[in-house]
Amino acid sequence: MAITDTTGTKTGRDPCPVVVRNVSYSSEGTDILRDLSFDTDTRRVGIVGRNGSGKTTLARMLAGLIEPTAGEVLIDGCNVAKDRKTAVRTVGILFQNPDHQIIFPTVSEEIEFGLLQLGKSKAEAAAETTRILSDFNKSHWAEAAVHTLSQGQRHLVCLMAVLAMSPKVIILDEPFAGLDIPTTRQLTRYLDAVDASLIHVSHDPQTLASYDRVLWIDAGQVEMDGTAGEVLPVFTARMEQLGGGDDLSLLTG
Repeated sequence: MAITDTTGTKTGRDPCPVVVRNVSYSSEGTDILRDLSFDTDTRRVGIVGRNGSGKTTLARMLAGLIEPTAGEVLIDGCNVAKDRKTAVRTVGILFQNPDHQIIFPTVSEEIEFGLLQLGKSKAEAAAETTRILSDFNKSHWAEAAVHTLSQGQRHLVCLMAVLAMSPKVIILDEPFAGLDIPTTRQLTRYLDAVDASLIHVSHDPQTLASYDRVLWIDAGQVEMDGTAGEVLPVFTARMEQLGGGDDLSLLTG
């Protein structure tokens, strides 16, 4: 597992290069992403936008779970949609709903699964699972039934399972949705200490305020790209302007 000390001091890997090149995606006749391009080797990248702007589609595409209709996504030189064997070693994703990610009944089984997919033996996977649970001070969770955990605890199980595979990039798709403030802050501390590049998708600008770079996605395209200090105030002002209007049709999507 790549994780730094609890102060958030970053050591180890350099940021991983990510290239999104002329990507479009259509589903059932609807254009969701349209000729979208950007590249980054920044450690912390935020992607902000309204519901329906294409953020989740982009997150899944970055993780290689969706293949573009046109264009390509390269992470550390790997075409994540076409080279799935390399992609699972390179990029991990944390979904908005942990129940869409967890497939095994106990915590240890969930963490071990990804390690077995990487070709680890059962003994190696068990040893690594024991270590990562210990690193997070959660050894007592090993045989816990996942369904007995809170949503925030299940998110942490998913994070540990992703980190066990040592990806170079982790995609976060609205990971704090539905969580209370203490749980959100706890998960934020864990993520701040991760020695991997993060691409964090959110509709909430506050969660991205400390990020190095922020892209505002609107209608499947990049509306604005810059530092958090440049992009987030403009995005927030635009959302407040829309919310202050009387035409609810502007708020759909």
